[in-house]
Amino acid sequence: MPEHTVASFDSELKEIGRKVVEMGGQAERLVADSVTALIRRDLALAQKVVLLDATVDQVQREIEDKAILVIAKRQPVAHDLREIVSAIRIVNDLERIGDLAKNVGKRVIAIDGEYHPAQLVRGVEHISDLVLEQLKEVIDAYAARNADRALEVWGRDGAIDTMYTSLFRELLTYMMEDPRNISVCTHLLFCAKNIERIGDHATNIAEIVYYMVTGQTLAENRPKADASSETTVAFPGRTVQG
Repeated sequence: MPEHTVASFDSELKEIGRKVVEMGGQAERLVADSVTALIRRDLALAQKVVLLDATVDQVQREIEDKAILVIAKRQPVAHDLREIVSAIRIVNDLERIGDLAKNVGKRVIAIDGEYHPAQLVRGVEHISDLVLEQLKEVIDAYAARNADRALEVWGRDGAIDTMYTSLFRELLTYMMEDPRNISVCTHLLFCAKNIERIGDHATNIAEIVYYMVTGQTLAENRPKADASSETTVAFPGRTVQG
């Protein structure tokens, strides 16, 4: 980041960047805790995730207020303006990630006490591991202002979509094999979709970081491999399509 004649301007930009990284860490923890609550059937942890989402929302508001104040006071241009606008865009994605983690927490609360074989959540755990890795790497890319690392995260979005499609079909199979699984698997399908969407937001952040650092947008279409909408499964007396 170039040094400015007015030292306080540098401090303001660094403070915004620090707060974005802090918010990224909070969002990452919410996602990890929501998945842990699901795997361990930890109702207290799920309730904690639901409550702590408000903290992420508050940090978003603080960053946006700070960014708007800096724009009004400093009237930044070129790279400085990209830094500030990118921060505003990134925290919007992080806020949505917090909301999606909260949604998973709510699903954990909803299925508390229901028939819940351990193998049903293994696929959700696997896709969560991949998404959490993507989220951590893209926050690190932002902190380091590393366009190449952001580009790597962007290019791996298709792997998450492929895993989600496979998990979608697996959960439908469990539902067909044992009617007792239908309720829990329905909730798990929503959990999986929320987690897949978190991966999409991580990819959004990667695009923003790349633009922030290079001043160029990624012209290619994002790699997508989610074919769950094309999946049709026949249950006795009805058909389910993803």
